[in-house]
Amino acid sequence: MSASDQTPIVTAAAAEPAGERPVSRELDRIADAVRALCPKDTQIGFEYDGRLRMHLDIRGLEEVARLEILLPGLEGGMFSNIQRGLVDNRPFFHRLIVAVDR
Repeated sequence: MSASDQTPIVTAAAAEPAGERPVSRELDRIADAVRALCPKDTQIGFEYDGRLRMHLDIRGLEEVARLEILLPGLEGGMFSNIQRGLVDNRPFFHRLIVAVDR
């Protein structure tokens, strides 16, 4: 078999349009699924330190409690280990820290 007979290998990164990456798209998809349940002023962020975690900064305590109930069943149960925290320099916001099991 000659070199011209071989099919070139195309990696996923090479097949992506410039500026787009599969990881970014997956994080956007996850954030969009959660955003559909959240109030409009919710801020969503991610953290990775060997395990992916999502931070939700939410103004209303009632919404925090509602999301604690709804998140474990969303996206086939990909959210777990939900914890509450404080938001630095934002006294009227409450933080949910959620492990993303994907």
